[in-house]
Amino acid sequence: MKIYQTLEFDKILQQLSSYTQTDIAKQFIRDIQPSSDYDIVQTWQNETAESVSLIQKNHSIPIPSMMNLSNAIKRLELGASLNGSEIAAIGRLLQSTQQVGDFFKQQQEEDHHYPALQYWVDQSIYLPEMVRQIEQTVSEEGLVLSSASTELAKVRRQQQQAEEQVRDRLNDILKNRAKLLSDSLITIRNNRYVLPVKAEYRASIGGTVHDQSSTGQTLYMEPQVVVNLNNRRNQLQVEEKAEIDRILLEMSGQLMPYNEDIRHNERIMGQLDFIQSRGNYARHINAVQPKLSSQRHVALWQARHPLIDPEQIVPNDIILGEHYQALIITGPNTGGKTILLKTLGLLHLMGQSGLHIPAGEGSQIGLFDQVFADIGDEQSIEQNLSTFSSHMTNIVSIIDQATHESLLLFDELGSGTDPQEGAALAMAILNYIHKLNAVVMATTHYPELKVYAHETPQTINASMEFDSETLSPTYRLLIGIPGRSNAFDISSRLGLREDILKDACEGTSTDSQSMNDLVANLERERRESELKNDQAQQMLDEAEKFLEDLKTEYQRYLDRKEAINKCARQEANEKVQQAEEEANKIIQEIRDLQLEQGQNTTIKEHVLIDKQKKMRDLKQPEHLKKNKVLKKAKKANQLKVGDDVEVLTYGQRGTIIDQADDDHYVVQMGILQMTIPAKELEPIEKVDRKQKVNVQRQAGNKVKTQLDLRGQRYEEAMRELNQYLDQALLSNHPMVTIIHGMGTGAIRGGVQKALKKHPQVDRFQYSPPNAGGHGSTQVYFK
Repeated sequence: MKIYQTLEFDKILQQLSSYTQTDIAKQFIRDIQPSSDYDIVQTWQNETAESVSLIQKNHSIPIPSMMNLSNAIKRLELGASLNGSEIAAIGRLLQSTQQVGDFFKQQQEEDHHYPALQYWVDQSIYLPEMVRQIEQTVSEEGLVLSSASTELAKVRRQQQQAEEQVRDRLNDILKNRAKLLSDSLITIRNNRYVLPVKAEYRASIGGTVHDQSSTGQTLYMEPQVVVNLNNRRNQLQVEEKAEIDRILLEMSGQLMPYNEDIRHNERIMGQLDFIQSRGNYARHINAVQPKLSSQRHVALWQARHPLIDPEQIVPNDIILGEHYQALIITGPNTGGKTILLKTLGLLHLMGQSGLHIPAGEGSQIGLFDQVFADIGDEQSIEQNLSTFSSHMTNIVSIIDQATHESLLLFDELGSGTDPQEGAALAMAILNYIHKLNAVVMATTHYPELKVYAHETPQTINASMEFDSETLSPTYRLLIGIPGRSNAFDISSRLGLREDILKDACEGTSTDSQSMNDLVANLERERRESELKNDQAQQMLDEAEKFLEDLKTEYQRYLDRKEAINKCARQEANEKVQQAEEEANKIIQEIRDLQLEQGQNTTIKEHVLIDKQKKMRDLKQPEHLKKNKVLKKAKKANQLKVGDDVEVLTYGQRGTIIDQADDDHYVVQMGILQMTIPAKELEPIEKVDRKQKVNVQRQAGNKVKTQLDLRGQRYEEAMRELNQYLDQALLSNHPMVTIIHGMGTGAIRGGVQKALKKHPQVDRFQYSPPNAGGHGSTQVYFK
């Protein structure tokens, strides 16, 4: 297409093609056509985006280099035999299809999903049996393997034996008659093993001459002793070729029913290769996925021409289509206007073809039915057309084809003829496009078009910035500011006399000078606005950095807090564990004491109180700060004779019967009277003496916390289990372990069945692996 060459899209396709692995993907690139259908373009863009995502994860779709199989597939349709290379290529295709499917299956297992790519993968047809047969028949290079048939393997063994026999005979001659030979080597002429014999010894060797040296002094002779062996070797080669032809024909016949499946898989692999090439190219030019606008609203941020060195190109923001349909760029030559036109058109051809575009994040392209461009000097010598005629011929063609959904690009519209007529033509063309409601960008030198752009609805002026200090263009697009002539400023800085400049200024019209002054003021205001914007942006960046630092410090605080809490929890757990061990020790002492005094003997009250005091001592002091509230509360709780109190030291209740001094009271606890410090007494509500009950603590015989049932019969084991559970409950064991072993599982099942029915069993579970595992069960009582 002509537009591809005008906007250099053909060069983009050439670069894209270099990233492909398959011939069919290259064909897809040659046939590429931009689309204006929103759903189609969005699908293409999603495919490219998913490919970029894979590449960023250092993954790539496993597609090897593959030849075009269209000719081979056509021969299969005709029932012809394929050669070894073609069968190997088909095998490579089918094997790659399976590998690609496995690759995406693995991605799904790792919770990485690529729906746009998966759409193509799901259409693949897997033929594992054909892959196996091809691998057994031919090598990757297309050579038929000996494993293809027993007959071929047999012929090749016989070939090897025949060659060894020939070489053995010839080696004997080399060893015993070396003086008759020009060189001590065995070579081949006419597919037969020969020796280099000196011409004068021809008769001494005897045999057939197959060749001679350029001087005639060396004859390549086949000695008579190996003639029959060479004949046998040649015959075996004929048999080998016949068997190979038979194998290839048979293999081709097996592939014929899968002809369409092979063609289908080739297109799927080509499509995936095409998509992956788009992803690699996007990474190469640092491109982004554009947003799409079916209303043809263009918003390109920091757009770059992809064929220009990114270190040299000046990115520009291009906004068109929403608030204004026409952008008229004025200004001097070499300012970058033509590159800007090409960038706008080229990025739309790329984006509407599924390629990512070299622009900033959030950029948006319009979906145009066609992109038209009249750029550069397309004068035709053969047609004897002038520059103006060449441009006008192209413009006529564009106007005839353009619609309200088209993008039109004009470089130096109306140039190449009388300025007044050229400006009039340019405005008339723009008026027609305005009525057509198409989107247009045009560059011009005519000052009349500045006024036109200012007065025409949905049309805006623009210019390429020029640095009057350095007398050079900056290549930055300034939307809303018309271009102005810098001839006077440049001439003044280059040293032109003031009187000449004054005379020149007087020669220009007042309107022209006013327009230049207006443009100059606009540029000055723009620069001031940019300076303020830069200052505001700097302050915003500093604020964002401060916020980020604050977030970092806050996160560090949270991490430190969590570390302290973790340490505190660990320390608390250690103290709890230590207290639990001490408590178990005290409880065991009570049980031992009870056993010593006899089962029916009551433990004396003072002994029990002493043990409870030890339990009480396990509580960690809280070290609460003293404050006025606590003092006031303490004052309100003054003790007096007759008060019921709790003795905190022993965890027992009693009654105050006397006050020893200001800080001590005599307390009656059962049969004991003790003098207790006031700080260890806490008042409690009085208890009705008629309801007072004496509680005596008793415990059963000392019972182990473990029962071993291994080696017992089932009935005996169940009976002993029930007795043991009752004894364990009387001994106040919170948890016991029943050892039943692995075995057949009968006793283990009976134990668990009995535990489920026992009313005092809270829960049970297998022991940890390091404590018996499934060979024992831990039982917890309610």
